[in-house]
Amino acid sequence: MRTTLPRVALMAATLLFAWPLAAPAQAPVDGGKKELKELTPADVKYHAGPSPLANVPMVDSRNPKAPPMTQAEFDVARKIYFERCAGCHGVLRKGATGKPLTPDLTTAKGTDYLKVFIAYGSPAGMPNWQTSGELSEQEVDVMARYIQHEPPTPPEFSLADMKATWKVIVPPEARPKKKENAYNVDNIFSTTLRDTGEVALIDGDTKQIINIVKTGYAVHISRTSASGRYLYVIGRDAKINMIDLWMAKPDNVAEIRVGLEARSVDTSKFKGFEDKLAIAGSYWPPQFTIMKGDTLEPLKIVSTRGNTVDKQEYHPEPRVASIVASHYKPEFVVNVKETGKTLLVDYRDVDALKITEIGTARFLHDGGLDSSHRYFMVAANQSNKIAAVDLKEGKLARLIDVGKIPHPGRGANFVHPQFGPVWSTGHLGDDTISLIGTDPVKHRAQAFKVVATLKGQGGGSLFLKSHPKSQHLYVDTPLNPDPAVAQSVAVFDVKALDKGYTVLPIAQWAGLSDDGAKRVVQPEFNKAGDEVWFSVWSAKDKQSALVVVDDKTLKLKAVIKDPRLITPTGHFNVNNTQHDIY
Repeated sequence: MRTTLPRVALMAATLLFAWPLAAPAQAPVDGGKKELKELTPADVKYHAGPSPLANVPMVDSRNPKAPPMTQAEFDVARKIYFERCAGCHGVLRKGATGKPLTPDLTTAKGTDYLKVFIAYGSPAGMPNWQTSGELSEQEVDVMARYIQHEPPTPPEFSLADMKATWKVIVPPEARPKKKENAYNVDNIFSTTLRDTGEVALIDGDTKQIINIVKTGYAVHISRTSASGRYLYVIGRDAKINMIDLWMAKPDNVAEIRVGLEARSVDTSKFKGFEDKLAIAGSYWPPQFTIMKGDTLEPLKIVSTRGNTVDKQEYHPEPRVASIVASHYKPEFVVNVKETGKTLLVDYRDVDALKITEIGTARFLHDGGLDSSHRYFMVAANQSNKIAAVDLKEGKLARLIDVGKIPHPGRGANFVHPQFGPVWSTGHLGDDTISLIGTDPVKHRAQAFKVVATLKGQGGGSLFLKSHPKSQHLYVDTPLNPDPAVAQSVAVFDVKALDKGYTVLPIAQWAGLSDDGAKRVVQPEFNKAGDEVWFSVWSAKDKQSALVVVDDKTLKLKAVIKDPRLITPTGHFNVNNTQHDIY
């Protein structure tokens, strides 16, 4: 694409190395040294999802030293920023995965200089927004001026704000006293229909859709209560829906918004506290909220703003990335992304919370429990590390160096023929799968170390999965730039890992039309551990499907097609989610 950017701006392109706007923040490595972690195309794609904050009224703050903008231009730029940029650079532009874009840095560079970076990108991972055709020349100009102004500030979200959104659709006393349907509830799948703001509840036995339930936008995860009765889902717009699986037709019984953008929800699982409490973590405002487990009534909000674990610098926007419920203590495990802290929140007395703060590593993201449920394994993705947290002792077991930009989902547990129990992660930034020993008793020498590294199909992996009754490890690669890789999965025999992987052409098996992305994402086992389900994810206006594979034979078992299955992404089996089996 040709451009008419001024000559001075083109000259500035030769100085890209001087200030890589979109290069990720520096991440800690062993020995106290620092090194720059470059973004990969898959990582950029992962973080570039639109933020629900794009349409939220905000306080606009202008910088008198910045180039002028009309209100209409400012509104357009704000929308573009939250749809394209906030995931990497942060809501307040203080830096997250990407570098800070605050006026003290941007104004000194000038509009022409900034236009080059936005238009052409940089080797450190900044997308080439104009030359790729994503933004017009006029939009690039508007964005170059916008980031020289003070960032508009989204509103906070108080207990009163939450209660204004809180609805108890069916009160606890009016709900079934016993299960009123004939479904095998343990084998129900909750599948996210990303772009329609829904989840599909699917009978794992019959492969029939039970109900399409209205939820928040782009549900990020589904979590099951300790009893297995209630399903909690949270959208990126911070809306939580509570679904009663005992109803004749399972549906919503309560809902609430806990902020303006969010990713995580879970419920209390320790003995004596089953189904008593729920917790949700927000991206904005940066905080977590504890609620009643049966109604979602908000009880307590805790801010996560604070100082980073490495430089001890204050960060105004440390987002809550993931939460799990401990099986060892009455605690929630809350992972704070930008500050690099894992919080163990003792929920025995919500009015007098006791929080153990464990410094792990910056850029905490997703993770899951090892097979014993004692150790929580969480990815510090831009630090290229996995933090193993001992939930029994309440301390960090070890920081483990892995591949580039780990993204395990909840990870996958299986028994390695040589090294015993291992937990595994794939990566957004390279084609490796890291296997980490998790048995400090019988395999002490291998505990919390990478005992083996497998080579998969490529980078761009989001999820991998195994099951105690399976001898296979499934690894997806939906964000790989090669369509053939993104539309298939790699399968390893855990008893013969040296033989490499088998490729399953999941998208081809789905039998969809030729157009559409058809990215294959998130393997999930059924309760019995003899089937694996995959989403074949295409655009909103294209046909998508679910594909079911026989785990024993690695052959196609079923294809679920329905016009209501629009942009299916993550899916969660009730039993496996309830008991943290993965």
